[in-house]
Amino acid sequence: MTDIKQAGTYVLGDRTVQRLGYGAMQLAGPGVFGPPKDRPGAIAVLREAVANGVNHIDTSDFYGPHVTNQLIREALHPYPDDLVIVTKIGAKRGGDASWNPAFSPEELTRAVHDNLRNLGIDALDVVNLRIMFDAHGPAEGSIAAPLATLVELQRQGLVRRIGLSNVTARQVAEGRRIADIVCVQNAYNLAHRADDALVDELAATGIAYVPFFPLGGFSPLQSGTLSTVAGSLGVTPMQVALAWLLARSPNILLIPGTSSLLHLQDNLGSADLTLSEDTMTKLDQIAARS
Repeated sequence: MTDIKQAGTYVLGDRTVQRLGYGAMQLAGPGVFGPPKDRPGAIAVLREAVANGVNHIDTSDFYGPHVTNQLIREALHPYPDDLVIVTKIGAKRGGDASWNPAFSPEELTRAVHDNLRNLGIDALDVVNLRIMFDAHGPAEGSIAAPLATLVELQRQGLVRRIGLSNVTARQVAEGRRIADIVCVQNAYNLAHRADDALVDELAATGIAYVPFFPLGGFSPLQSGTLSTVAGSLGVTPMQVALAWLLARSPNILLIPGTSSLLHLQDNLGSADLTLSEDTMTKLDQIAARS
């Protein structure tokens, strides 16, 4: 069993979590829509993650929809005292599995209550406001109105802490003027480093940065370079990509997702991997290659 404590810890508001967590998105059906093909297998993955020390799980009630939260409840409720479940609102699924904005006060309030009901809890540890001005990536625009709704739900005691997802640096700055932001969740990896400055800015202020798609959007040349490095170390490309993120900045929290027990152990195994300065230099060059 991998000791993920080697990856260290960081804070989410007033909670301390292991830097190596778990993302539940892939537990739903194909396209993150509908039930899993192997429900017992999904339950087993969740339980194995927690058994390995994971105490930070990322989810949303629009995964499925409702599917991943119901799986989490079935697998883990009553929850361990140290487990922090982070969810997100701001989107909804169409009947065709499309991803659509859900920003109105009514939609955001309904989403919080859906998360509470399906997770079986009275208050949500952390809620990320997913900004959907562009479903494919961050796009500028004021987030004040939907964030004000989330702040009101926090005032009511339904939400303990607030984060942001799919946002620009300007939106993070706007959000911090409105609420105490504990984390930012954006796409970021070895090949796509537009958030480099934001990662460092958040680290300086004690705010967690939670990257998703650790192997998303690599060109064939970039993937080839990563595979070469992984082969030289005798590990998988995913393990190298995750280890690089852990080394990149102490405020980075990882939420790799999988529906496979084998892949779960591989992902958690990145905690054992220490990258040399020379290897980090080679990996840092990947973003410049196309």
